[in-house]
Amino acid sequence: MKLAVLKEIEEGENRVAVIPDSIKRLSKNGFDVLIETGAGLASGHSDQDYTDKGATIVGSAKELINQADCVVKVRPPTMEEAESLKDGSFYISIIQSTLRHDIVKKLQEKKITAFGLDIIPRTSLAQSMDVLSSMSTISGYKAVLLAADNINKFFPMLMTAAGTVAPAKVLVIGAGVAGLMACATAKRLGGVVEAFDVRPEVKEQVNSVGAKFVEVPVKEDGSGSGGYAKEMSDEYKKKQAELISKHIAKSDVVIPTALIPGRKAPILITEEQVKSMKPGSVIVDLAAEMGGNCAVTTVGENTVVHGVQIIGHANLPSTMSYHASQMFSKNIEKFLFHICDENGFKMDMEDEITSGSLVTKDGQVIHELTKSLMAG
Repeated sequence: MKLAVLKEIEEGENRVAVIPDSIKRLSKNGFDVLIETGAGLASGHSDQDYTDKGATIVGSAKELINQADCVVKVRPPTMEEAESLKDGSFYISIIQSTLRHDIVKKLQEKKITAFGLDIIPRTSLAQSMDVLSSMSTISGYKAVLLAADNINKFFPMLMTAAGTVAPAKVLVIGAGVAGLMACATAKRLGGVVEAFDVRPEVKEQVNSVGAKFVEVPVKEDGSGSGGYAKEMSDEYKKKQAELISKHIAKSDVVIPTALIPGRKAPILITEEQVKSMKPGSVIVDLAAEMGGNCAVTTVGENTVVHGVQIIGHANLPSTMSYHASQMFSKNIEKFLFHICDENGFKMDMEDEITSGSLVTKDGQVIHELTKSLMAG
């Protein structure tokens, strides 16, 4: 099977879907890997690195797609890319199908069998293929480094000849993969770290990375399906807002990470709460790409609102493209090895990973949430 790796064309995207180290393993499992020229340069991999491992370099995206049985990339396809795919071919990337209905319609029209890496079920079996967890690890780490770089204070407590310097107070909202990595990184830098999450079972995980778990005094379980949080009751939201307000006001750094599948990110930090923070404080909004958890986040920009710096970077994994690509490539490998055999794609619809990650097939939208949202 000819597997084509496209060069990312979205502005600011430096990752590549497959790195040279994956080529031999893919070849051993029956894949003939074609790479668009320059696809790996932004992540530190030259065309020569790929050819040394056995890949074939192709001069243009059009030529590459024409030769391919399956196309892989990192970001969702542009309309031009979707239109250029061969009718009836296979396609794998992050697709954001619940939001990009025009792209899904085009994939449907062209009878593309499209797999969304961002909707792979978050189960134990699928952990090695979980692109979202891999990229969230990077986002959580980088968010703290950005905060430390932009805050007007030290992170750790210091005992100096000029007196004692108090440590930075860090609040992480959402204790998923990104949130836990943010907690661990902030703790390593010497910050005093607190974390909030609607799921009570993550308290132990928060404590294990050295952070204090902040609990809402209302007994309600926020655990949803697939490892995500669910939407909470109005009473819970009211108590949550009161509690978070107190902790935001005393924090030097706030890192919100809350996402709900298929929807815009919930607003957890209001402008009034931003106003309550000390001048020079920093908010790094890890939900920026999905609209942001902070009401005054500007997606893709750094702004100062009421003296507080709001960092709305929409693609932190791309800023660490070498390791982000390494992790993404490993996830792609594991996914391909799971859904394919020596004869190609198995298309076992009884398999939770195959059926759960499928967006379109045979001119139909398969993913239930995407289908229901498109139907209105």
